[in-house]
Parts: sequence; structure tokens; C-alpha cells
Amino acid sequence: MNTKTKCQQFRQLLQSQELEFICEAHNGLSAKIVEEAGFKGIWGSGLTISAQFGVRDNNEASWTQILDNLEFMSDATHIPILLDGDTGYGNFNNMQRLIRKLEQRQIAAVCIEDKIFPKTNSFLKGDAQPMADIDEFSGKIKAGKDAQTDDDFCIIARVEAFICGWGLAEALRRAEAYHQAGADGILIHSALAVPDEILSFKREWGDRCPVVIVPTKYYSTPTDVFRQSEFAMVIWANHLLRTAVTTMQKTAKTLKEQEHLLSIEDRIAPVSEVFRLQGAAELQEAEKRYLPQNSENMAAIILAASRGDELGELTEDKPKTMVHIQGTPLLSHIVDAYNAVGIKNITVVRGYKKEAVTLPNLTYVDNDRFADTGELDSLLKALRAKNGTFQDTIISYGDVLFNQYIPQTLFQEQEDLVMFVDSSWEGKTSYTRLGGFAECTLPNSRKTFHSKVYLQQLGQDVPEASIHGVWMGFLKVSSKACEQLQEILEHMLADPANRKAGMSQLFQELLRRKFPIRVLYTVGHWLDINSLDDIVHAGEF
Repeated sequence: MNTKTKCQQFRQLLQSQELEFICEAHNGLSAKIVEEAGFKGIWGSGLTISAQFGVRDNNEASWTQILDNLEFMSDATHIPILLDGDTGYGNFNNMQRLIRKLEQRQIAAVCIEDKIFPKTNSFLKGDAQPMADIDEFSGKIKAGKDAQTDDDFCIIARVEAFICGWGLAEALRRAEAYHQAGADGILIHSALAVPDEILSFKREWGDRCPVVIVPTKYYSTPTDVFRQSEFAMVIWANHLLRTAVTTMQKTAKTLKEQEHLLSIEDRIAPVSEVFRLQGAAELQEAEKRYLPQNSENMAAIILAASRGDELGELTEDKPKTMVHIQGTPLLSHIVDAYNAVGIKNITVVRGYKKEAVTLPNLTYVDNDRFADTGELDSLLKALRAKNGTFQDTIISYGDVLFNQYIPQTLFQEQEDLVMFVDSSWEGKTSYTRLGGFAECTLPNSRKTFHSKVYLQQLGQDVPEASIHGVWMGFLKVSSKACEQLQEILEHMLADPANRKAGMSQLFQELLRRKFPIRVLYTVGHWLDINSLDDIVHAGEF
């Protein structure tokens, strides 16, 4: 951790011999994101702070509201903040009070612009905006420097001459006056789509004091141009908020149109990431103390003993579950999805090329007879390995990707046996290899939201008129039912005819024994990796 104060850190950035970069943030969360991205400083943007309040960038948010917001940003981070202080929120007296309050909150620097209070954003009819009297603004800078108690606190004077329609001579005249008044740096601003104005200013200004730029309008300019001109600092001024706006608009529109979360949940940050950014480690420790069953009573068994012959050369030296999807083994994606919902106790049944399956933090059970046996033999070996200590367990495959809501929803159901069925089954005949077509007590419709649906039959021979979907490869078994399931498997596999039996036969046996199997419907949101085309699609899943 940097031992320098935030003021010292900012002054070091401002006086660095390298071009430095700081990024906009508008609240504590975005400030933490900026720091974690590796930036050495934060721009407390007046535009984005006012925007996140839902008001205009015209000093409609009071300076005390800005201070309150800054306090959260400062508390959340260890890097310096340069506040976009507009015009200083008033005259020299207001400026002095502002400096004292900023120092109390460990804000490292403030930038003030030479326009009239209340200010108007520079990109809104800038050439029609009046500028502050040069002597009055210089006095404001002097007052601010007199008020600071930390010698390293910095005041940056923002010159709006180009914005307001004045030329280079006026920009230089004002910058020199502000420099003489004690400004630690000059921010030269321009609304042009090319950097001509700021480059001409820097050529004439030279190295009298550091010059800061905000390339929002001339964003296509190569950064090396700024380096060659020896600018001190570049501010990425509003891009986190603008990114957030785009994403929130898209998400809100999707929610309104689709009226469900299935299309967006896996495309956005999980709630756990929000907790992490909030610094919620102490909450996680409390959950371990007060909610021990939240994670300790959940487990998963992943059946991954087969080779996956359909993938050809990809599985010559490893099983299908270790084929890479976007650079990461398929099994790793599956484990991450389970981990994300709190399932840490995961048993993987290996078989073909078992030495290639070596991901950490997993329990491995080997089915060395994988070539001569089926899924039920692998499942029985996994259950036997539990030694009679059972938990609520999801049984799934090592070649099926899925949205996190699937295990979440399964564990929320209290019944002993719960399965997922995809009601969008037309054209998905390849998926039937997982267990076949399903006929249920009710088809997927609005009625099923208020009714409990159960499996009636499962297999390849279900008449088309009776098909309500395909089994997706997920079965939750309660801790109590796990013991019964092991006994049923022992009985089934005692018959040599069932040596290669799969999950489909298990469902048929459970139905024959009158076990109720609860059905949960979904539409898509899973992917069975069963071909080279599936590998391609998996990268987009």
C-alpha cells in the first residue's frame, strides 16, 4: 500500500515526467472500480456526479451534497481524487471553505473553471457562456491556496477561453495570471473534434507549470501525440457513467419486454461481485457463523467418465469435460457456475484419460470400467464414496453448460426429487441423448407458475403429441432420498442387463416405484456440448 498521503500522491502524478492518466468516478462503487482497474487517481466529475443524482450539470446539486458524495468515494479508495469543483461554488470566501472541507475528507485536489456561478456544462452552447473576470478568478485561486493546510493540496485552474469562443492569446493570458496566483496546474479545455487548440496552447505555454487535458471531444487523437507534447495528465472524464447508462437502458428495456430475468442474469455482475466491491468480507464471515447450512448442506455430483467420441481429435488425449471453451476447460466453467451459488462440495466421476482431469478443490471418484459400464455405475460409485453422509445433491453431466439460476432454483425446492425440463424441445433431437423426451402432468404455460408439475414418463418412445420437453441433465436429490437412491441403484445394477444403463432407466425405475419427481420448466439457458458446432456456440453462451 502507498505510504504517501493522497495529496502527496496527486502532486507526484501532476509533476511526473511521464504522461499520467486518471479516470472518472461518481460514487463509492465506481471509485473502487477505478482503483481496482489500476488507475493512480480519480476524477470526481461534476457532470457525472450531478447526473447520478438525476440533476443537470448547472450547480443544481449543492456543494454540500457533492461533499457528502465525495466522502463515500474517498472512504472507498486509497488513491487521490481530483474534484471537478466547477467555479468554486461561489466567491473567494466559498472557495476557502470548500478547500477546508475537501482536506477534511482527504480529497487531494480541486479543479475550478473561470466561468460564472452557477456554471453551465462546457459542451452546452459554450461559445455563448460568459467568462469570469480574470482578476476575480485569480483572487479565488489565491484565497484557496491561503486556506489549505496541507502544502501538497493542489488547485488546478481550468481555462475556458477556447470553449467560450476566445482565441489562443486570451487562453495564454488567463493561464499566466492563474499560474501567478498560485495554481499548481492548468487544465486547458477544448470542444473541437481535433486537438489543434490544446496543442497550440502547449507549444506556446511550454513547461511553466503542468498542463492537464480532457480529450472527450478529440478522442480519436493518438495518445502518443499527448506524450510528445509533454502534457502532464489526461482525464478520462465521463466514460464509466456513460457505459453504465447504456447498459442500464438495455437491461431495463429487456426486462420490460421479456418480463423475466433469464436473458440477463448471466450477462451482468453477480450479486457476489457487488458484495465484494462493498467490502462485505465480514458479512461472509457472519454467514459462516449464523447460516452454516447455507453452503454446507449442498453438493453436486458431475458424471464425466466418458470420452466424447463425437468430438474426434479434441478428445484423443483428454475427456470431453476437459476440452477448452474460451481457453478454460469445460469442467472449470461448470464448477465455477456451482461455486457462484455456494456449492463447494463437488464430486467428479472420472474415467477416460482420468489423469487429465486435475482441477483443484474437487473430490474425484474413478470409474475405471467406464468403457463397459454406463452412467448409473458412475453415479453409484459417487454415492458410495459419500460413506452414508449425504447432502442435498444435484446430479449433472460434465459436458452441459448452464445458467446459474438452474442450481439455485433446484435447491430452493423442498421436494426429494426435482428435475429441469426444457419445454422448447422442437428441433433439439440431439439433446434427447441425456435422457429423452418428457411427458409431464401439465405442459409449460402460465398455469404452471401456480401449479406443481410432475414427471409422468421419460424416454425416446414418448408419443410426439405427449412430449412436453426434454430433460436437461439436472436432477436434485434430497439428502434423505440419496440413501434410497443408492439402494435402488444397487438393486438395478445387480442385474447384468443394466450394466450400461443411463439416467433414463433410473427415471423409469423411480416412476415404477411411484416416486414423485417434481418438474421445473425453462426455455433454453443451457447448452449440451455434443458436437464441434456446440464448441463454437459455447464461446457465446
